[in-house]
Amino acid sequence: MHGHQPRKRFGQNFLADPHYVARIVDAVAPQPGDRIVEIGPGLAALTRPLIERAGHLDAIEIDRDLAGRLASDFPPAQLTLHVTDALAFDFATLGPALKIVGNLPYNISSPLLFHLAQFDALLVDVHVMLQKEVVARMTAAPATPEYGRLTVMLQALFRVARLFAVPAGAFRPVPKVDSAVVRLVPLGEKKPDIADVALFGRIVAAAFGQRRKTMRNALSTICDEAALRRAGIDPGARGETLAVGEFVRLANALAGHRE
Repeated sequence: MHGHQPRKRFGQNFLADPHYVARIVDAVAPQPGDRIVEIGPGLAALTRPLIERAGHLDAIEIDRDLAGRLASDFPPAQLTLHVTDALAFDFATLGPALKIVGNLPYNISSPLLFHLAQFDALLVDVHVMLQKEVVARMTAAPATPEYGRLTVMLQALFRVARLFAVPAGAFRPVPKVDSAVVRLVPLGEKKPDIADVALFGRIVAAAFGQRRKTMRNALSTICDEAALRRAGIDPGARGETLAVGEFVRLANALAGHRE
């Protein structure tokens, strides 16, 4: 811990196993000149080897004590430090072609992923470590227990792949759960054309608000049964059985109908 007392409110569990540090850095495969952004550098386990291979990185750190240590350890030519909350950070200020890296706090992982998704056009890839169950949700297929809102919203924008698990013992302090590293790559030209992103988000959230509800009941405040049928969606189906493309088709049909 190097004298640092982990703060529960920031969800601080620091990666301490050099084997997994090396595996993550190899997965990121940083090259000189890459625009790497690390979320929550903490005690710099990943920061140092990333800088060694890329030359420079931007880091977002909410803990002012840790930010002070980082500023002392790395000169501005190697590290540009943003002392702020990643949930409120405007990644567009850093320009295009960003490679995001981070050991994300479990307590904000889903909101942070939704926040990053807003900047998909600026991203090259994202490599993050999360609670293993969250990664299972991100990579899930339809009609499985893990498939849900997070799955659909991310897979509509990214190709998502689980890379490897990281045991709890690799962290200090040791968390109560295991973790996994996941890679997200923007779909780019293969991204589905969503006419109304806000409407799409509302439909997906409603479909999974109560998993046992049929689409007819779950979306009753958004559209009627006839609109579902016009979009080719079975009103009696549950949201967890619909593929990402079907949610896109429904949202676009409703957006067109409203217009």
